[in-house]
Amino acid sequence: MFRAIFFTTLVVVGSAAHAGDKPLYAPVPAWVKPAPPIAKPKDGEDAPIALIFDQQQRLQDGQLWAYMDTATRIASADVLSGAGTVQLQWQPEEGDLTIHRAVIQRDADEIDLLNNPTRFTVLRRESQLEMLEMNGVLTATLAAEGLRIGDVLRITYSVTTTDPALQGGVQTLVPLPAAPARIGFGRARLLWKSATPIMYRTYLPGVEATAKDVGGYREIELPLPLAKPADLPADAPLRVRGLSLLDAGSFADWPAVSKVMAPLYRTDGTIAPGSPLAAEVGRIAKASADPRARAAAALQLVQGEVRYLFQGMNGGNYTPQAPAQTWNLRYGDCKAKTLLLLALLHDLGIKAEAVTAHTELGDLLPKRLPMPAAFDHVLVRATIDDRSLWLDGTAQGARLADLDDAPPFLWVLPLRDTGAALMAVPRKPAGRVDMAVALDIDQRAGLGIPAPYRAVLTVRGPMATQLATAAGQLPAKERGEMLSGMVQSMIGSEAQPIDETITQDAKAGTAVITASGIMMGGWSFAEQRNSRMLDHIVSSLEFSPDRTRPAWHDIPVATRGGGSIEFSTTLRLPMETTGFTLDGDTRLSEIVAGARLQRTATLTDGVVRLVERGDAMGTEIAPGEIGSTRARLALAKTRLVRVMAPENYPPRWQVVQASRRAGRLQVVEAAYAKAIASEPKEMLGYQNRAAFRAGTYDQRGAIADLDRAIAIEPQLDHYLKRSRLYDAIGDYQKALVDAETAFGLDSGALETVRRLADARVRAGKTVEALALLDERIAAGGQDMASYLESKGQVLSYAGRGAEAVAAIDLAVKQKPSNPMLLNARCWSKAINKLALDTALKDCTRSIELGESPAGAFDSRALVYFRLGRIDDALTDVEAALNLSPNQEGSLYLRGVIRRRKGDNAAGDADLAAARLIMPAIDQEYARWGIVP
Repeated sequence: MFRAIFFTTLVVVGSAAHAGDKPLYAPVPAWVKPAPPIAKPKDGEDAPIALIFDQQQRLQDGQLWAYMDTATRIASADVLSGAGTVQLQWQPEEGDLTIHRAVIQRDADEIDLLNNPTRFTVLRRESQLEMLEMNGVLTATLAAEGLRIGDVLRITYSVTTTDPALQGGVQTLVPLPAAPARIGFGRARLLWKSATPIMYRTYLPGVEATAKDVGGYREIELPLPLAKPADLPADAPLRVRGLSLLDAGSFADWPAVSKVMAPLYRTDGTIAPGSPLAAEVGRIAKASADPRARAAAALQLVQGEVRYLFQGMNGGNYTPQAPAQTWNLRYGDCKAKTLLLLALLHDLGIKAEAVTAHTELGDLLPKRLPMPAAFDHVLVRATIDDRSLWLDGTAQGARLADLDDAPPFLWVLPLRDTGAALMAVPRKPAGRVDMAVALDIDQRAGLGIPAPYRAVLTVRGPMATQLATAAGQLPAKERGEMLSGMVQSMIGSEAQPIDETITQDAKAGTAVITASGIMMGGWSFAEQRNSRMLDHIVSSLEFSPDRTRPAWHDIPVATRGGGSIEFSTTLRLPMETTGFTLDGDTRLSEIVAGARLQRTATLTDGVVRLVERGDAMGTEIAPGEIGSTRARLALAKTRLVRVMAPENYPPRWQVVQASRRAGRLQVVEAAYAKAIASEPKEMLGYQNRAAFRAGTYDQRGAIADLDRAIAIEPQLDHYLKRSRLYDAIGDYQKALVDAETAFGLDSGALETVRRLADARVRAGKTVEALALLDERIAAGGQDMASYLESKGQVLSYAGRGAEAVAAIDLAVKQKPSNPMLLNARCWSKAINKLALDTALKDCTRSIELGESPAGAFDSRALVYFRLGRIDDALTDVEAALNLSPNQEGSLYLRGVIRRRKGDNAAGDADLAAARLIMPAIDQEYARWGIVP
């Protein structure tokens, strides 16, 4: 890849005619304007760290002479640590480093660091090798011995450079620091002979450079730092935001740049007859006469057989190494790979040319000053059947199906002997997506039951190689964690992976992750219906540009370009159930917020199939279209594809009963068993299976799994869950033990205290339960009302009804509009047969105030039951079950009511359901005198 030549302290372009690998020492050149004396900071003054930042450059006779003068105030230990070792870099094959001054200024004294036999030491090492660069840069280092806090370190040096590849041309890029950066004296100065046609340009709004005639030279001088640029939205196009740069060069226009660079990519004679490369050409030609197949094979050869390594030596900043050398070394940068690919294509009879691009400048490139340094990449444009094929040798995994893909650059410059203007690159979707996800969910056991799934993630391009390489280097456990994390990131955190594998498909240039596991949840219940949202792409698309400031009203929005993904979802719906429907846009094809969206959804024979694709097109949104774009995306998000269950879909307890009878739960059990067998010493498998078993009313199986989970890694939540499960089966002593243990782990949590109080009273320890709650009630605080409610429940359980209602009265007095407390008081009055008239008012008020009043309907049903108003009780209990179909208390009460009304079969079914959910429910309701 080309090196974009930006200055930090000093950057130069080119390769010197008289270069040296040791620094020179000489006075400041005569053409340099000296900086003013350093202004000594006053006592207590908050002076800048950079007292001088003076960069001056002269462009003359194809040579760039760059001068730098810095003075750094050693204001702290951090500054001392960073500045204590001076490092100056240069490329000996491109120019000379000349050091003019290195001093420590301490009050009125000046310590000359060059008054030392060793002076600067040259390090010969490739500092960027880990970044896949061999640039030949040398580093001259000097330890500033004796440097102290309070000193000023001043370093002055220059580098002269030329570049034969530019054919006498010269160029430079000068950074322009802006506020809030602080500089005592800062300057950017350019100088060239008046007779030399040098062009220059700045890019920040409001920053202009003007050249003046000074003694036969043209001169630009800008004080630094620049004023703070106006704030702009981050999603503004780059051409609006600009660059903090001053460009200068001798190139008249883009065709001039094209002409200068074109000779570097001539291929005549670069593949010798009988050479190894000639053999590769012959092999490709023999395999197919189709020019597209040949181009794909040549591209695959360059991408797959030649690794990337930047070569910046021997004029390599612009000059590519020869194709034969690249093939022999089996490494090269974008220049070398492009020349090699061009040579192969030309020998295969395919028309092709080199084009240069910038990987990040996007729409700003046409505004750049024409010069080679405006680019940082080069690739091939081949032409077959009058169609442009953009072939990048530095990419990975390209195949025949990808030939028509466009690169993510907006503009390129063809390199031609006759010259060329900038060429626009079309925006279009890729032939193959970067990632394809195929997800198959088996929900046939029923809604609300964890569903086995199989997922296949197919990745192409550089990510495929990187992913496969990373997976191959990891131990089995870490590899599994990496793959499962990737799967979950794509299909959702509710997916519990059980096993994952990764393979590479060399023919397709892809990496394929295959995973299986259990899908937890995913379905929601609202407005009397279960539903599941299947969309993955539109729901994740965001478009929220900020154009509220008046100065931003007319700024377009730049959307992200490049990248594509496809989701294919198959959902197998519950067996023996009809009436499922699809809601939302089952067909979609449009561009919204810069993304091309496509979707097709079908439901046939109990199987939903959804295919959706998103391509980030990078489309720019004009200011006048921002509002309508927001509206279109918002509308699309209201039309996401959902699977809607029929309104009469059975509640969970019926689903569980049916699935048990049909043996469908065994498939899920087998999946959990497999997960546990793969990692028997890990707690997570047992924890997850316990949740599944509890959700399918296998309380004893869930308890057994929590036993194992606690033995491996005891957690507070495990004890709380097991305590409740023991309560459900009526083992109150064990429930108390677990509640006490949980309390010992966290005695301050509301949930832990209430669980312990409830467990104590059920185990016959009413005094201890009340003492626990009274202590916290006396302490007051925001949870006082909740503790009073718990005290009411404890007193009710102990048969002390009047005291129970009094306790909850105090809670309601604190929060009179709290629907949960009103319901608690209604329930307490109902079970204790107290003040049933006011109990009705409490329940009705709770229903009116509550968002989910299933509990209040159940309580009011019990009040009506106590009053002998059986039909009213039945109406309310059915209302409760419509809102919460698996509410075991409501099922039990409806069973009792139905039996009293003579509908024994329906009543017994309800009672069986309640006992399935809570095996100990009979003794619970018998305590209140309610029996079938």
